[in-house]
Amino acid sequence: MDIDFECTMCGKCCHDLRLPLTVTEAVAWLERGNDVQILCDALPWPEEPPEDNLQAAHTRRRSFAAMSGSLPTRVVVILAGAYAGPCPNLLPDMRCGIYEQRPLVCRIYPAETNPFIAPTPMYKACPPEAWTPGLPPLLRAGRLIDAGILPLVQQLRDANANDVPIKQQVCALLGINQAAVSNEGFVAHSPDRVNLLAALRQASNEPAVPTLSPTWRFVSKRRTTVDVLVSVGALSSLVHASSIPAFEYLGLSVTPD
Repeated sequence: MDIDFECTMCGKCCHDLRLPLTVTEAVAWLERGNDVQILCDALPWPEEPPEDNLQAAHTRRRSFAAMSGSLPTRVVVILAGAYAGPCPNLLPDMRCGIYEQRPLVCRIYPAETNPFIAPTPMYKACPPEAWTPGLPPLLRAGRLIDAGILPLVQQLRDANANDVPIKQQVCALLGINQAAVSNEGFVAHSPDRVNLLAALRQASNEPAVPTLSPTWRFVSKRRTTVDVLVSVGALSSLVHASSIPAFEYLGLSVTPD
C-alpha cells in the first residue's frame, strides 16, 4: 500500500479527542489547566508467549504485570488529554497554539505508534484532498518512509515503554485498579487535576519502590466475558454492577489490534 499525505489545516483532527500523552506531556497539559484522563485496558497473561510473537512483545513493552485474583494479567495505561469540541490549544485560524511543544502523537499524525497498524485514510479525520496522489510520500509498500516522522514514532514508542513504571505507580497512588478487557474498550478514570498532577510528579521524581501491585479488576459489558474471566480465577464484573462507579466505560464499536 502506497499513501501520500499533506496536512490541509482543516482542524478536524483537533476536535473531540482523548489525546494520548507521554508522562512529561501530561504534566505540561495539566499545568496549562487542562484535563487528563487515565484510560486502562488489560488482558489475561497466564504465561509468557514465545519470543518470536512480535505483537505480544509490543504489548509487553507498553504494559505492566499485575494480578487479577489468581490470574496473571498485563495492564496498559494511557494518559489522555480529554476535551469536547476544539483542542484547548487550537487557535481560531486552525493553527496550533503550542506548535513547538505539541505532543508527539500530534507530530506523527497520521502515522501510527503501533507497528502492526497502518494509517488508513477512511479511519482518519483528514479530508480526501489530504491524501491526493502526488503529495509528499507517507507510506511505500505499507512501510512508513517519511524521514521527519520516523524518528518521532520511535521516540514515542520509547517514551511509552519508559513511562510504564511511572504510570503503574500513579495508578497505585490514586487507587486506580479497574480496567476494561483489551479489544472491548477502555475504562476512563478522571482523577482530580491537582491530585493527578501531584501523583505524576511524585512518581516521576522518586525511584519506584518495589511493592506488590494492587489486584486489578476486569470490567466488561459482556456477561460471557465476565463469566469466562471469573472461571479462570480473575476478578471481573459487569459495568453496571461495579462497586466503584467512578469511571466512564468507553466501548469499542470495532475490534482493534
